[in-house]
Amino acid sequence: MLETPAPNRPTLPPEIARRRTFAIISHPDAGKTTLTEKFLLYGGAIQMAGQVRAKGEARRTRSDFMKMEQDRGISVSASAMSFDFATADRAFRFNLVDTPGHSDFSEDTYRTLTAVDAAVMVIDGAKGIESQTQKLFEVCRMRDLPILTFCNKMDRESRDTFDIIDEIQENLAIDVTPASWPIGVGREFIGCYDLLHDRLELMDRADRNRVAETVRISGLDDPQLEARIPADLLAKLREEVEMARELLPPMDPARFLEGSLTPIWFGSAINSFGVQELMAGIAEFGPEPQPQRAEPRQVGADETSVTGFVFKVQANMDPKHRDRVAFVRLASGHFERGMKLTHVRTRKPMSVSNPVLFLAADRELAEEAWAGDIIGIPNHGQLRIGDALTEGETLRFTGIPSFAPELLQTVRAGDPMKAKHLEKALMQFAEEGAAKVFKPAIGSGFIVGVVGQLQFEVLASRIELEYGLPVRFDTTQFKSARWLSGSKAALDGVIAKNPQHIAHDNDGDPVFLTRLQWDIDRIERDHPDVRLSATKEMMTG
Repeated sequence: MLETPAPNRPTLPPEIARRRTFAIISHPDAGKTTLTEKFLLYGGAIQMAGQVRAKGEARRTRSDFMKMEQDRGISVSASAMSFDFATADRAFRFNLVDTPGHSDFSEDTYRTLTAVDAAVMVIDGAKGIESQTQKLFEVCRMRDLPILTFCNKMDRESRDTFDIIDEIQENLAIDVTPASWPIGVGREFIGCYDLLHDRLELMDRADRNRVAETVRISGLDDPQLEARIPADLLAKLREEVEMARELLPPMDPARFLEGSLTPIWFGSAINSFGVQELMAGIAEFGPEPQPQRAEPRQVGADETSVTGFVFKVQANMDPKHRDRVAFVRLASGHFERGMKLTHVRTRKPMSVSNPVLFLAADRELAEEAWAGDIIGIPNHGQLRIGDALTEGETLRFTGIPSFAPELLQTVRAGDPMKAKHLEKALMQFAEEGAAKVFKPAIGSGFIVGVVGQLQFEVLASRIELEYGLPVRFDTTQFKSARWLSGSKAALDGVIAKNPQHIAHDNDGDPVFLTRLQWDIDRIERDHPDVRLSATKEMMTG
């Protein structure tokens, strides 16, 4: 397929230009965690793929570091990983953010997508586009993120290649260009034809950590193909590729970067097949670190002053140290360990003496980092989601969302004498973004709000594990919550007339707790000057 020239981009310092910062999104069970592991394997970050063995621990994958994730085999928290990847002529630095696939944890994923420049969408060859994939894709579209697609599990029974492409084009309203084309499916799957580089890639079923053979060919009439591909599969490949070239658009880097075209690779992550080609695609076509939205101005990656924002807070990554780590996306500049940065929300200087780079649960001290990198800053609660760090400029990074919870429950400690401990734990999880915590204006105790039922189980498990505090969640009459905004007089009027519906979130902002849609309609009718919102932007200052 012919390629059009890459669009003009601002010239970035070489260290920044080699960064590729991206998230992986998918429906649960599409193979995202396996793909992540193979990325780390080919990036040289781990020595053994599949299930990585940790000393004295059960088998676990690198990106799932919380005990609950290891026990259940699902990702419930976004992890960041940095590693190198070299192509034939250039060395790249990949910053990969693995996101929860389970829909109960989608808010963490939405926030993660504010910190990346592109997304890899993983789909299951048998199932195609599933509900969670569609939701996450819509968030990528709102942010105009370029998307690379990996169709996984081609070594199992899967759907017709054209059907998969048609479904993506129809359901997601995005054009698809094949970067590779599968040869056979299921038990007959033997590899792919690389349409971008005229190569034949054959799969090694005996060794899951290597590709059997890469053969440079001169088009589909090359006699080498007949020696390596069964005649019926070769005839089908030639016919399908001819149709694909007629019916589907060619790879266009400019359209990819604007988010209207996605290249698709086919493969089998568990067999390490198609993974290196996808990584080479991220390196070749993926965007360099992009400008970040902020007020009063956009921040360019080529600026010399260091700026960054917190998009995630993870507590107790190391339970021995009771620490919190703020995940910071560097938006500009060359960061060096020990730098003093301004914490914009509090207007206070902050000496960043122990920043870390991640390989999932493993950390190493970050002596330096560049725009596009994701660093961790251990702290004792000073940093919250949405906070900006700068070399003095008052900036507020925008677009980091907080969503109204879809499920509300009351919570109480098994031991009533430990109410204060419970409050501390809940506030920590609220600041981490793991749950909404509301303090009702009338009565005692707290109401906890989440997106999905599984989050209550995770919270109960973490509070017991990290604080030694058994808790119980119970139903409440309230079904949802809305943030209130308006003039002080208008807000005071609503609060005075509806005290039983009023609560405050962990930032002290007023919230209206609702039982029915009728409650919302009534407030909108009786108090037109007050706005009820299902989202709240995480403020940075």
